[in-house]
Amino acid sequence: MKANDKSKGAALGFMASVQEIDWAETFLTCWRKSVQMARRSIGVPDYDAYLAHVRSHHPDRTPMSYEAFFKDRQNARYRGGGGRCC
Repeated sequence: MKANDKSKGAALGFMASVQEIDWAETFLTCWRKSVQMARRSIGVPDYDAYLAHVRSHHPDRTPMSYEAFFKDRQNARYRGGGGRCC
């Protein structure tokens, strides 16, 4: 085995580990999107998306607690009130 062959093997090992990391990251992204879609389809509000929205669009506001958020979303869905803030 030549020295050049060893470096190719090391490079291939490195590429395999990079591909595994990309696969794992892709899988997690797909999983999170699937869970989010399933929750939306059955009407469960997405508190994490709400927090991200409040932090990026309304930095001066204090976000609601999960309990307050859930109650607000239930009221908006079943009592016809509420709606989008922007």
